[in-house]
This record gives sequence, C-alpha cells and structure tokens, in this order.
Amino acid sequence: MAQHKIEDIRNVSIVGHRAVGKTSLVESMMFKAGANDRLGKVADKTSLSDFDPEEHERQFSIESSILHLNWKNKMVNLIDTPGYPDFIGQCIGALRASETAVIVLSAPSGIELNTRRTHQEATTEGLAKILVVNHMDAENIAFETLISNIQETFGNNCVPLNLPIGTGENFEGVVSTLAVPETVPDGTLMDPASVHQQLVDSIIESDEEMMERYLEGEEPSLEEVTAVLGKAVSDGTLIPILFTSAEKQIGIDELLDVISEASPSPIGLPRTVTPGDSEDGSETVTLSPTENSSLIAQVFKTRIDPFVAKMSFLRIFSGTVTENSSVTIARTGKPVRVGQLVHVQGGDNQSTIAQAGPGDIIAVVKVEELMIGDIITGGDASPCSFPLNFPKPMVGLAAQPKNRGDEQKISGTLTKITEEDPTFCVTRDGQTKELVITGMSELHLTVIQSRMRKRDKLEIETRIPKTPYRETIAGEGEASYRHKKQSGGRGQFAEVHLRLRSIPRELDDVDSFFTKDVFTSMRAHSHDSDWNFGFVDSIVGGSIPNNFIPAVEKGVRERMEQGVLAGNQVQDVCVEVFFGKYHPVDSSEQAFKTAARMAFRDAFQNARPVILEPICDAEIVVPAEYLGDITSDLNTRRGRVNGMEPMSGDMQLIRAQVPLSETSTYARALSSITAGQGSYSLEFSHYDAVPPNIQQQIIDQAKKDSDEEE
Repeated sequence: MAQHKIEDIRNVSIVGHRAVGKTSLVESMMFKAGANDRLGKVADKTSLSDFDPEEHERQFSIESSILHLNWKNKMVNLIDTPGYPDFIGQCIGALRASETAVIVLSAPSGIELNTRRTHQEATTEGLAKILVVNHMDAENIAFETLISNIQETFGNNCVPLNLPIGTGENFEGVVSTLAVPETVPDGTLMDPASVHQQLVDSIIESDEEMMERYLEGEEPSLEEVTAVLGKAVSDGTLIPILFTSAEKQIGIDELLDVISEASPSPIGLPRTVTPGDSEDGSETVTLSPTENSSLIAQVFKTRIDPFVAKMSFLRIFSGTVTENSSVTIARTGKPVRVGQLVHVQGGDNQSTIAQAGPGDIIAVVKVEELMIGDIITGGDASPCSFPLNFPKPMVGLAAQPKNRGDEQKISGTLTKITEEDPTFCVTRDGQTKELVITGMSELHLTVIQSRMRKRDKLEIETRIPKTPYRETIAGEGEASYRHKKQSGGRGQFAEVHLRLRSIPRELDDVDSFFTKDVFTSMRAHSHDSDWNFGFVDSIVGGSIPNNFIPAVEKGVRERMEQGVLAGNQVQDVCVEVFFGKYHPVDSSEQAFKTAARMAFRDAFQNARPVILEPICDAEIVVPAEYLGDITSDLNTRRGRVNGMEPMSGDMQLIRAQVPLSETSTYARALSSITAGQGSYSLEFSHYDAVPPNIQQQIIDQAKKDSDEEE
C-alpha cells in the first residue's frame, strides 16, 4: 500500500519572479511544519531547497527542488522553482507534477515579468492557483494599488482570503476575510467585511445549488461556504490572495492551512492524456488516480548527481510502482527495470521506499534510458501521450574545449546537461563545423559553463556563433543542367530540368498544394515538414528512368542543405523535375545527383532568392523612466514594438519582435541602460526576410569566409 491516502496528498509548485522570497517561504513552511529543525536561510547557505554549490555561490535557485512536509494530516509535496525566466524549463516540469501553483509576488515590486509567465503556464496546465504576497515587512508598499493591479491582470476572481495587519516593521499578522472577526485589529489595511462579500461570491460560484439559493435571497452560512472553498479554488472561480513575511514567519500557518484544506488532491484535479491510437491527437482520456488502475507516471525532472548518478523524478498519476519492478517506456516501447524508489528531501536527504502510488513524487536511480517527458507504464497499460512543452532556446554560443584532449569529454558532458535541462541543446553546424550550445539567455549559458567547470572539470572557450539564417525564394525559377564527363572507360552523363516555386509555411493542408491544377503532369509527390520542402515527379515519356528519380531528389536535398547564396539551409521550396535525358551506359545515380545539385543552384538563382533570419518575441520589463531609451535601442536593433503595458511599481512591459542576430549583446545593453533594473525573455517566433542591404552583407561575409578557408 502507498504511504498516504491519495485524498491527503497535496502537490504544490512554488513559482514566481526572482527575488520574491520563494525559497525563504519554502524554508519557513518546512520549519513551521517541523520538517526541518532549523530555519534554513539562503544567505547562510543553509536552505534545504538551494543545495547546489552553484546556487550557494549565486544566491538564487537554478533548478527545482522537491521537499515534503506534513500539516494537519496532509502530505504536502513542495516543489521550489527558480525565479529567473532563464530557467523556465524547471518551472514547466514542476507544474506538470503539481495540482496547485502557489504564485509568489513581492509586496513592494508587485507583478513582474515571470509572475505573468508562471501564471500563464499554470493556467495552461489547468492547475489551481494561490497568490502569495510576500515581503509584507518591507517598506514602500502601495497596498490598494497592488490589489487593483492583481485583479486587473489576473481577474476579479483574485480575492484576499486574509488581510495584513500593518506593513513594513509594523506588519504583525493577518486577519481572515472569510471568518471575519467581530473586532478587527488596529492597522488592518482594509476592512475585512468589505472584502468578505466578494470572496463569498467567488466561492459559491463553484456550486450551482448554493448559487441558486443565494440568488433567491438565502444567505449561505459560514460552514457552507467553507465546505466549498476547495472546490472554488480547484475550479478557478477563486484565486485566493494571502499575505506573508517569510523572514518574520508571519502568515505561514495560514498559508499551510489553505494548502492543506483548500488546494486539490490528485483526485480533485485528474489529468487527461492522449491515447496512442488517436489519429489526430484530439481524443483524450482522463486518468483514474487510483492504486488499482494501470500504472501511468511521467519523468518531469532529471538530475545527474556526481555521487548518486542519474536520478529521474517521477510523478505518478495512476497505478502503483514497486521497487525492483519492470515498467515500459512509452516512447520506445521497451521495458526497463527500476531498482530503488527514493523519496528526496531537497538535495542530499534521501530515503528509500518500497512502493509509491497515485499522487506520489519519487525518484528512480540509474535508469539511463529515461528522459524528461517520458511516460512509463505497467505491462497492462495502453500507450498514451502527455507531452511537456518547453520553449525553444534561442541564445547560442559556438563552443570548443579549452584544453587539448578534451574533445571526447565535451561530448559526454554536454549530453549529460541536455538530459538535465530541456531548454538547453547542442548542435553541430554541418557547413561551419561549429559546435553550438544554445540556451535561454546569456545567464543560462554562463551558469551551465560554470557548472561544467566545477562539476565536470571541463573548461570551454566560446564565441558568438554564426546566426542560423535560412534561404528561400520569393518567385519561380527554372533551369537545366547537363553533367557530362568522359575520361577513359565508362563516362558520366545526366541531364536534369527543374522548376522551383515557393511553398507557404502557413498552409493548413499541405496536400492541397500538390494538385493537378498546379502540377499538370504530376506522377508523385512528397513533403518534408521540417524543411517545408516539396518534391514533385512530373517526368513523362521516361526522359529520366524511374530508378534515377530518387537520386535527383537526393541531389536537390544535398544542395538545399549546403545553401546557394551564403551557405545556409534552404526551406519553403517546392522542386518539380519535369524533363531530362539519360544515356543507357554512362548514366548513374551519382551523375543524376550531380546534375540535380547544379540545376537546383541555377534555378534557385533565377527565382528571386531571399535570405531569412530568425525573429524572436521579446518581453522586456523596465522602469518607466527608461522607456524612451529602450525603444530607441530596439529601433537600432531593427526591433518592432508591438505593444506596451503598465505594471505595478512604475514598471512598463514592452512586447516586441527582434531579429535574433541583434540580441547577442542585449543582456549587457539592457543592464547598462536600466542600471540593472530591466529584465527580458526571448522566444523564437518565425523566420522573416532580411533587408536587401543586410542580405548583401551576409553574402559578402560568407564569400569572404569561404575564401579564407580555401
């Protein structure tokens, strides 16, 4: 049997912006609940949550950590997450393992960049949400403005469940707005009775019967309202706001009470997955969170500990798993054996358990085949899909080992990091031969390099890589090429005629593009969605024998990968082979590949070739006084401002689109302009044509680099 009844489990992710006190809040909760015999502090490097040496040095969280406590007979699993947007992948994984997101704000700063981002991620995941306003013991708190901003940003269903008594050094407690006391303490920032009605309205909205009686004039009792508080939080009709000071240990008991009594158990918020036989992915199945159901669990985090080896953290959604049992990885269909099941408390505190059931969060050790996002099932479970969607990393550095002899070591080290961090990737450019590491930001990559140096004893040298441009066409082009070579013995002969046209990337139905109206002599076609590349066979009369058509396509693909204008991969192009010639003796696959490559090059040049550059969506948060300087700087980077939005604390949110090639130095520039007060996030949006003058610069630079290599 599992250690806890499923209805008594609470899985909670602590999320929000940096420097709002999330880790301190977790440490206070652990101390209050008796799960730690001392109050851990980030500054003293004594916190259970921030245990990594890199976190100790930098004084902020880099990866999520799992802790657990008992409060009023409830098993509460807490996942503390980083607050920097640079490490959002850790937050996304944590939210998958949770039913509730506790979104933490700083009272003086209000709603910040990652507050919005984590709120959106929690909403996408369908979780219950609780807002915690920490740092109520700080100065310069505009309380009513803060509440107004929260409700304007996240909705009027955000209602204080308690109110602070005083602020700053006078913050001494909280007052319930649900069970309003007869005598309200002096210094309470608002009248609890004035909030009570809005709170009741939000709660009873989740219960139709109570709502009907209420509309008929029957006032619900406190007991009735309290009884459906949890349902209101689960349904989202109420997002309670609570007030705390982690430093002073104020409001922590009330927060733990709300988590244990009002946040949903795994039964209260069951998850849905896509069955393996769903053709279009639209069909879903709701998992049954019971011990007797088929095992469905997911890896949401990986940590490669230098002493314990690879640890895969699992959230169990249904069924049970036992130590030394065999499970199946849905991605591969292969069975693997899990050895020990481990309960992890922060970093080094680990204990083994014999069995885990629905709602449990555990780790398994040394199962090398497991990757983040993997579903594991029992032998009787049907295949299913429950993808974790991580943002695409956009900031890259070309990397090479600093010391000779580390060429083999760098490959293993980088592979290990990609297993731990789904927002970090490693690629090798086939044309430039650069090894490129890509992350969410300069800070993200700096932390990774530091971890490589300290944990893996590997130092690397980095430089700005070449921007991953693409090439395409803006019109139609046609060309032919005859490859003829005679040098004694069997010769080479092939002639290929190609016609090129562009394929819109926004096509809903690709097959609708390949019609007889467009390609009148089409015999067959294919489409590669990664390159958005179409190949059409329109050969008539056997001018090119069927057995050489694949060689034509292969030659085209080789040239597309090599590029035509500046050595960049070609995309969004349809190639039609419509005529050719062959020789019964001298023709070969190699000859047709060569002719196809050259015909493609010439046809591409005739079809108004264009270089494309990656465009990023940027969200930039800056003090309002620097707004003009930031927009001016964006203009110099060819950025386009799409909108602005005022935020609390006299901050402004700027939404813009910026070419990736212009962002390599943006972190330093933003820090310089805003005196370190600005923050930003980037996410890939799309490819767009570069201006003609810049296109010519790219072509000239590519030619120069090629000449130097020769």
